[in-house]
Amino acid sequence: MSTEAEQTHIPRVPPPRPAHPPHTAPPPRPTAPPGTAAKAAPPVDPDTPILGVPLRTPRANPGAGAGISRARPTGLPPRPATAPAAPPNPAPTAPAPRGPQPAGFGPWRRPDPAPAHDPYDSAGPRDGTGSRGTAGRRSPGRVAAAAACLVLGLGLLGGAAAGSWLTGDSGPRPAAGDGYARARTAWHSVPVDDLFPRTLRGHGPGGADRTWTRIAVAPDSSCGGAFDPLLAKALSPVGCKRLLRATYTDATSTSVTTVGLLVAKAGPGAMRGLSERFDTEGLDERADLMPRPYAAKGTAAANFGDAQRASWRIKVLTDAPAVVYAVTGFADGRKVTAPQPAGEATRRGATTAPAQAGLGHDARGIADEIERAFHRALAKTEAPR
Repeated sequence: MSTEAEQTHIPRVPPPRPAHPPHTAPPPRPTAPPGTAAKAAPPVDPDTPILGVPLRTPRANPGAGAGISRARPTGLPPRPATAPAAPPNPAPTAPAPRGPQPAGFGPWRRPDPAPAHDPYDSAGPRDGTGSRGTAGRRSPGRVAAAAACLVLGLGLLGGAAAGSWLTGDSGPRPAAGDGYARARTAWHSVPVDDLFPRTLRGHGPGGADRTWTRIAVAPDSSCGGAFDPLLAKALSPVGCKRLLRATYTDATSTSVTTVGLLVAKAGPGAMRGLSERFDTEGLDERADLMPRPYAAKGTAAANFGDAQRASWRIKVLTDAPAVVYAVTGFADGRKVTAPQPAGEATRRGATTAPAQAGLGHDARGIADEIERAFHRALAKTEAPR
């Protein structure tokens, strides 16, 4: 006999559910006896509730609820009437093999070991240690190709070295300061005919050929008295180490031109600054900032003074410590009341006296030729690089 404590642990078995009674047809409704008219049912108000439930279900308020509109947005395809049939399950396929992946993109799987023999390796199969045995000796053709590449590489290196010896590029190039230092002393060793050639050639009005002949060379000197006071003040920031001058005349001895080369003391920065100032402020076109001529006695320029200056050109160099200038006038000593810079006197259609006589072309052409001669002289005196 079980105790009361043991009976509490016995699970209860639910009673069996009664079987469903067999389905029977409902009894037929009674019909009115023949010969009697059926009473008409009273009309039913749709709003009258039956058993507490109204017959007409009120329409839901679209604005009720949490404020979410039920309207379907425009531009979307219509909703299908029936849900599309689900596609049949695809046949399972094996996942594609994964190669080595970079860090951060899942676990890295060690690649499969390489085969013992690579069919594309002409050196032969490897042994178990990874080295080639007697069958791994290189073929004679491969050794010959490697030797040819080695000879070709040595030839290219030798050619490059020879090219650097011929062009002087075997060492580092000097700094700009070194070139400036040599330019300041180059005038000592440059012949006069190299710096101021005896004959210069250029073009006059309309592109006509023009020839200028040197008639005098001034001794090298300081810059005192060589410029108008305002021009001397404008050039003072770069200093004056030496002044070299010469005077030329045209083939008919009608015009005379003094060309000068001012060797400055300043470095590259100061020369660039002075060049920018002349360009931005137009200092090279002001009639009160003109160079003065060198009137050599006994020459066609004997009467060439300040009053005879008709056109001029000034150029501040930035690749060398120098200022090149030229000033021109009439050889017969006539005075010029309206001097004109070379840039204006060489314009097409200019009708001033300096422009008609080609004095602007003289000043510009001679200054440009002396600038080129100065650079050629510096190239000859450059130290080996």
